[in-house]
Amino acid sequence: MNKDKIFIGVAWPYANGSLHLGHLAGCYLPADIFARYSRMTGKDVLMVSGSDEHGTPITITASNEGVTPQEIVDRYHREHTENMKTLGISFDLFTRTTTENHKKVVQDMFKTLYDKGYIYAKEDEAFYCEHCKRFLPDRYIEGTCPYCGNKNARGDQCDECGKLLDPKDLVEPRCKLCGNPPVFRKTKHLFFALNKFENKLLKWMSDKNHWRPNVKKFTENWIKNGLKDRAITRDIDWGIPVPVEGFEDKRIYVWFDAVVGYFSASIQWAKERNEPDKWKEWWKNKEAKHYYFLAKDNIPFHTIIWPSILMGYDENLMLPYDIPANEYLRLEGEQFSKSRGLAIWIPDIIKRFDVDAIRYYLSINMPEHRDSNWTWEDFVSKNNDELLGVYGNLVHRILTFTWKNFGEIPEQGELDEEDKKLLEEIEKTSEEVHSNLQICSFKKALKNIMSLAQKGNVYFAQKKPWETIKRDREKCGTTLHVCLRLVKALSLMLEPYLPFSSQKVWMYLGYNDSIHKHTWSEITQDVETGKKIEKPEHLFKKLSLEDIMEEKDPFTLLDLKVAKVVDVKDHPNADKLYMLQIDVGELGKRVIVAGMKPYYSKEEIKGRNIVVVCNLKPARIRGVESKGMLLAAEDNKGNVALLSPKDSLAGEDVVVEGITKNPAQTIDFEDFKEIKMVVDEKRRVVYNGKPLKTKQGEVTVDEKVEPGAKVL
Repeated sequence: MNKDKIFIGVAWPYANGSLHLGHLAGCYLPADIFARYSRMTGKDVLMVSGSDEHGTPITITASNEGVTPQEIVDRYHREHTENMKTLGISFDLFTRTTTENHKKVVQDMFKTLYDKGYIYAKEDEAFYCEHCKRFLPDRYIEGTCPYCGNKNARGDQCDECGKLLDPKDLVEPRCKLCGNPPVFRKTKHLFFALNKFENKLLKWMSDKNHWRPNVKKFTENWIKNGLKDRAITRDIDWGIPVPVEGFEDKRIYVWFDAVVGYFSASIQWAKERNEPDKWKEWWKNKEAKHYYFLAKDNIPFHTIIWPSILMGYDENLMLPYDIPANEYLRLEGEQFSKSRGLAIWIPDIIKRFDVDAIRYYLSINMPEHRDSNWTWEDFVSKNNDELLGVYGNLVHRILTFTWKNFGEIPEQGELDEEDKKLLEEIEKTSEEVHSNLQICSFKKALKNIMSLAQKGNVYFAQKKPWETIKRDREKCGTTLHVCLRLVKALSLMLEPYLPFSSQKVWMYLGYNDSIHKHTWSEITQDVETGKKIEKPEHLFKKLSLEDIMEEKDPFTLLDLKVAKVVDVKDHPNADKLYMLQIDVGELGKRVIVAGMKPYYSKEEIKGRNIVVVCNLKPARIRGVESKGMLLAAEDNKGNVALLSPKDSLAGEDVVVEGITKNPAQTIDFEDFKEIKMVVDEKRRVVYNGKPLKTKQGEVTVDEKVEPGAKVL
C-alpha cells in the first residue's frame, strides 16, 4: 500500500549573509517539526529547500566586499548547509539555485510560459541612476513605503508591512549604492501576465478554509484588488539567462527563479537517487499534499505567484495545500534585520547554547498568529523553569532512581487509580498533540506535551518512590514502570521539537537504535520489562542571565551612526579643537568637540558624512559639552584620517555583521578604548576581522593613513 505523500517546501534563504533566529523561527524550525511528525505518522515526506544565489542582494554584497558573486554564494551556501545540519533541520535535499539542473528547469518553465502567451514583452520606464550610470533593479532602490511609512522599504517589497511594491510606488526613492535620487528611462522587459490568473486563483482559493486567517485574508485582498502583471526580467548580469531571443543581455528575475526551486529541487533529488521519475509521486499525484513554510513577507509569492506559474506551466502539477506562514520574530521589540545588523546570528548562537534549548524556546514562543519577541531574560526563564525544570528534571529523576535501584525496567504490577489516570493522560495528550500538529499548530501542541510533563512531576511527587521502595519494592516498581512509559511517550512526542535530547532519552531507556525511525503509535505502547537502563546524565544546562550578558561582545554596547557635519567652528578655548554641529537623522542635531584642526580644514569637514559614537557619556571639553565623539584613524607616523561612510544617510546605523546591536544607554570612554578597530589593507575599518558597514556599503578611511592604523 502506498504511503500518503507530503511535500514540504521551505523558503530559500539568500546566500548573501548568515542566517539569524528570525529565519529559523519563521520557516525552518516549523517545517522541520512538521516533517518529523509527518514521518512518524507514516507519511512519505519530501522536504526541500536551498540557498537562493541569484538576484541583487548577492551582487550588492559582492560589490561591497570587492569579490565576485560566486565567492559570496559559495561561502554562504557552505555556511547555511552546515548550520541546517547542526540545527537538526531534516531536509531530504538542501540545494542551491546555481546548479545546472535548476537553470535547465527554470528556463524550461520560462520558455513554456512565454510560448503559451503568459509572458510578453513591453517597453516600460525604469529607474536609472545617473551617478552610477546603470539601471537599478528593485533591490537597488530604497525609499519610504506608501502604505506604512517605513523609510527603508525596498523597491520590490516592504519588510515592515509585507506589501509587494513597484519601485514607482516608493516615496522619495534613492539609489541604494550612492543615495542619489534616480530618474526614469525607457527600457524593454518581459512581463508575467498575472492578471490572467485572477479567476483561477479565486476558484482555487475557495476551499482553503484550513489556511491561517492572516494568510487567507491577505491573499484574497490581493486578488480582489486586481493583480498587476509583474516584470520577470532584470537589467543585471548575475542570474539565469533569459531563453528568449532579443533578451539575452537580461536575467530572469529572482522571484521567478527562487520559487521554481521547489520543483527543480524535487527533480534533482530524484536524479540523485537514480530514480529520475520519482518526483512525480509528489507533483503529479492528486492525493499528495503540498505545504510551504515561510515568513509573512513571502506570502504573496507562495499564494499568488507560485500557483499562477504552476497553473500556466502544467495544470497536472499539484498546487499548494497549505501555506502556514508565520509572523515575525522580533528582538527586544525590534524586527530582525540583516542590513541593520539587528539579529542573533545562527553561527554564533549554536556555539553558545545547546541546539535543543534554542529549538524549545523558538517553538514555545513561535510567531504563528502574531509577532513574538526574543528576549534573553525570557530565554533563560523558559530554559530553566520549563525545559530543565519541568521536563529535564522529571526525566533525570525517574531514570536515575530506576538505574540506581533496579538497573532495568521493572515489572508492572497491579495499577491503582493514580497509575491509570496518568496512563490515560498519556493517551489523551498523544491525541491532542496529533490533532494540533496536523494543522500546524506547533506552539499549542508543545504546550500539551509540557502539561503532561508537569502532571508527571505531580504523579512522581505524590507516589514518593523513595519512600515506597523501603516498604514495598513491587509497588515501587509499578510506579517506576508507569513513569518510564511516560518518559518514553514524552521522548517520542518531543522528537519533532527536540531531536537531539530525545535520542539521548531513547538510549537511556535501553534502546540502541534511532528514535527518529519510530512511529507515533508507539507513544501509547508499553515499555519492555527487563530492558537495561543506561546511566543517565542531565539533558539540559541551567543558564544564567548574568553570564549571558557578560559573554556579549562589547561592540554590541556601541551606538555607532552616520552623522552629517552641518557646521564647523573653532573652539573658543582651544587651538587644536573644532566644534562640529552634526545631524544624526532621527536623533536630531547636536554638538561634538573634535581634535581635527591640525589635520582637516573647516571646508574639508563641513558637509561630509562621519561616523559618531552617539552613546558616549557626554563630556565637557575646555568648557564646551560634547555629546558624542567622531571616529578617526591614526597610524604610526601620526597621520590622522576621518572614517568615511560614503553616501549613507544621516542617522544610519554602522554595524558589524554577526554582532547584534544592543547599545547601552551610555558608555564610558575607558570602556570604549577596549574596543579595538583597525584599518586593513583595503582601507576598510574592521573589528575582529569583520568590516564596519552601513546600508550603502563598508566604512573606509581617507587616504591620509596607512593600513594598520588604529581607530580612536
